[in-house]
Amino acid sequence: MYDYIKGQFAGKTNTTKGTFVTIEASGIGYLLEITPRDFNNLPEDTLKIYAVLIHREDKMSLCGFLHKEDRDIFNILTSVSGVGSKMALTLLDEFESSELIGFVIQGNYKELTRAKGVGPKLAQKIILELKDKLMNFKENEPIHIETSKVQNNQAMEDAQAVLTSLGYERDEIKSAMSKAIAVLEDNADAENILKTTLQILSV
Repeated sequence: MYDYIKGQFAGKTNTTKGTFVTIEASGIGYLLEITPRDFNNLPEDTLKIYAVLIHREDKMSLCGFLHKEDRDIFNILTSVSGVGSKMALTLLDEFESSELIGFVIQGNYKELTRAKGVGPKLAQKIILELKDKLMNFKENEPIHIETSKVQNNQAMEDAQAVLTSLGYERDEIKSAMSKAIAVLEDNADAENILKTTLQILSV
């Protein structure tokens, strides 16, 4: 229903129930729950927040993110059974999106248990379900990136699969990843490729 809300910063609150920002757009004040990390980095002027509408039987609410990739990872996280919006926000506050994706690719569930409320069983479940969701987008023909550097082809394909699952178009991926590879070391791993590529895509 919502992609993003762009408007004027109207205030922020930090309560026992979470961290929130209010944006005024076209005379309407939108209250969005955000991660504490985004809360601490809010520019107090014009804001563009990527939004998700949470619709439950007893209420509706909005979650917001300063970065599109965080919103997209939030949507994938909340598709895992047992992971609600609060848990997804906790994970995205504890880890950057590229870190989370790196743990998934590596199957490193132990790192996820650093997040409050995530035990070993839930961490393993998140890794298994996310890996299936993120890595099932592999193209029949990997995107060819022209570079003089030595490439880790598996890392490149894994990064491309994740970027495709996040909704980026093939041409966007090729352009951004070419720029990322140019500034990365030879044989960069998937996490570093993703982190740098996402930074380029977010500009």
